[in-house]
Amino acid sequence: MKNSRWWQMAAGLACMAAISSPQYVWTLFTPMLKTEFGTSAAALQVTFSLLIVLQTLFSPIQGWIGRHVAARTLIMAGVVLTGLSWVVTAQVHSLNMLYLSYGILGGAGTGIVYVGVVSLLMQWFPERRGMAAGAAAAGYGMGAMLTTFPISYMLAASGWRETMGVFGVVIIAAGLVAAWFLKVPAFSSLEQASPSEEERYSTSFVVKTPLFWVMFLMMATMATSGLMVTSQLAQIANDFNVAHLTILGMAALPLAMTLDRIANGLTRPLFGWISDHLGRERTMAFAFTLEAIALTCWLALAHHPVAFVLLSGVVFLGWGEIFSLFPATLTDTFGTKDASRNYGLLYMAQGVGAVFGGPLAAWMHQASGNWHPVFACAIGGDLLTALLAILVLKPMRHRFMRGRV
Repeated sequence: MKNSRWWQMAAGLACMAAISSPQYVWTLFTPMLKTEFGTSAAALQVTFSLLIVLQTLFSPIQGWIGRHVAARTLIMAGVVLTGLSWVVTAQVHSLNMLYLSYGILGGAGTGIVYVGVVSLLMQWFPERRGMAAGAAAAGYGMGAMLTTFPISYMLAASGWRETMGVFGVVIIAAGLVAAWFLKVPAFSSLEQASPSEEERYSTSFVVKTPLFWVMFLMMATMATSGLMVTSQLAQIANDFNVAHLTILGMAALPLAMTLDRIANGLTRPLFGWISDHLGRERTMAFAFTLEAIALTCWLALAHHPVAFVLLSGVVFLGWGEIFSLFPATLTDTFGTKDASRNYGLLYMAQGVGAVFGGPLAAWMHQASGNWHPVFACAIGGDLLTALLAILVLKPMRHRFMRGRV
């Protein structure tokens, strides 16, 4: 059984890697798409926000459907939707159709796969939920590392339409092969909870607790700063005149994106594992403060290509762990009966972050003419969330776990 669950982990990571490109290489397409559709950065970034919002809005529905449809079947359907979103986008000729194909269709597909894989792997590792959620999220965070340079080269050689068409097919093929090996464990982590606890922590109970909404606020705040960088890294690099510079013979922008994927992937199981031993809230406070410091240094040194590349990686090291810390904290607190639906609702916080991290950040940059107000908001949000973890979330969870609610 132990060997089986590690094979499940490998298959889950492969599924996540297959559907990660729509979010994490979007920034490579933005310069060409702005020219193609003759639009502003703020209007174009609505596409990215729709991708994240639909991804998160669909996640609670995915949790409900998952009760009636086999996990493997549902995840395979999500893989196909994700790949089709790129294949269809390669044929569109208007901004509204881009919103529909890349944003809405892609968001629904990635949301199905993401929540499905995270929930499934936490069932296989009930005693190490932080590690399991972090590893699953790492597959999503690191997966695009495999496609960043190939997509960058193909964009330069063949244009964005052919690139999206080809890689859309790759997403479908790779994702279906990986999803075929997924299955639900024969045992159930629910067996570890008493019947009374299992009933008490249903989704209808969870959403009525202030504790859930504190976690929602914290995750939304952290998602904002991370998605601001994810969606507009290319624009930031261009504005600081480092996009076309080279480091050891490699272009700075795709090199930064590759390093970001590595850091964004490693941080999820790393901080998940740390939180399993050190505690969720203390780990949150450390990681969120780390991102605030990294963002401050990055803004000050962004004109230097080496600093730009390295510090962007540290930023992602301090951000990506939200996708392991929050689902693990949520499941620790409210149990496993409705873990998939509970996390689906919490995951909607990333959709809130997408609105502020995408078009609103682009508008702030456009209105002010520089990135300082955007970075100031992100840094302030990181520090606020670090304080909330220790001063609010930790005592609230302690009281809740002792039955004082």
